[in-house]
Amino acid sequence: MELPKLNFQETFDFKFKKDKDKFFIYDLIRKTYLLLTPEEWVRQHWVHYYLTVKSYSTSALITEKKIILNGLTKRIDLLVTEKAKPKILIECKAPQIKLTEKTFEQTARYNSIIGASEIILTNGLQHINAKFEEGNYTFYKP
Repeated sequence: MELPKLNFQETFDFKFKKDKDKFFIYDLIRKTYLLLTPEEWVRQHWVHYYLTVKSYSTSALITEKKIILNGLTKRIDLLVTEKAKPKILIECKAPQIKLTEKTFEQTARYNSIIGASEIILTNGLQHINAKFEEGNYTFYKP
């Protein structure tokens, strides 16, 4: 399986397995193999980044959390917490998905429920970082 090289300085030690014609990647948070989709490839880079580079514990990372937005059930991709409080909401898109104002607004709507002080919108190749302060988002380069 040919996976795109994503925009991370680090290389991570992923575990893969193949079953019939499908590929799976091991998720360190859920401790199980997940179907390797382009979006999952991006999410697992962020999981490994926060665990290995930033030294967060697995209990500080939450994946696929359900939220209710305008009466609809949605799932957030990754939430980084500190002392059980939401810190960084990460919305992952597949590498071929273009990051637009519309995709950023989706992430901001999710964050209106979560209340993280920072959001990252990423397709693995491009990362958009924004802090939420005093009711506004300020974009920054880390």
